[in-house]
Amino acid sequence: MRPARPPWQRLLRDPVHCLAFGFGAGCSPLAPGTAGSLLGLALFLMLPPLPWPWLLGLLAAVLAFGVWVCGASARRLGVHDHPGIVLDEIAGMWIVAASLPRQPGWLLAGFIAFRLFDIFKPWPIRDVDHSVRGGLGIMLDDVIAAVYAALLLAAGRQLLTAW
Repeated sequence: MRPARPPWQRLLRDPVHCLAFGFGAGCSPLAPGTAGSLLGLALFLMLPPLPWPWLLGLLAAVLAFGVWVCGASARRLGVHDHPGIVLDEIAGMWIVAASLPRQPGWLLAGFIAFRLFDIFKPWPIRDVDHSVRGGLGIMLDDVIAAVYAALLLAAGRQLLTAW
């Protein structure tokens, strides 16, 4: 049974829910995770290219903040990982996009790879999703999915440059 969707107007008035629900992307009636991932990619592309230390610091800050926000939103909703909570997809997409060249083909491949890993949840993503509670659990399965996607695309890039 799917969790009930609170009225989007109430969600977007509450700063915690507004952030956790990706400013409304998570209120999408179909595929809220995909909507959140698209928002994450768009937000990432709005950032200027940053030196690696700055980018890693920004990613670490977003992840830490995401653990708190997603956990607080889930507690208020009374649902561990409500499908509308998409800040984890936004952060995951940032991890993938940060590992890729800022070229449309690579970013599209990153988006698709991330969504597939997030949807199908190969080991250990599914185990983490079911066993780690709170904000950390909400964020961690998407971080692992993002790392898988980034590694897959890094291997693909290596193969392409070897040919």
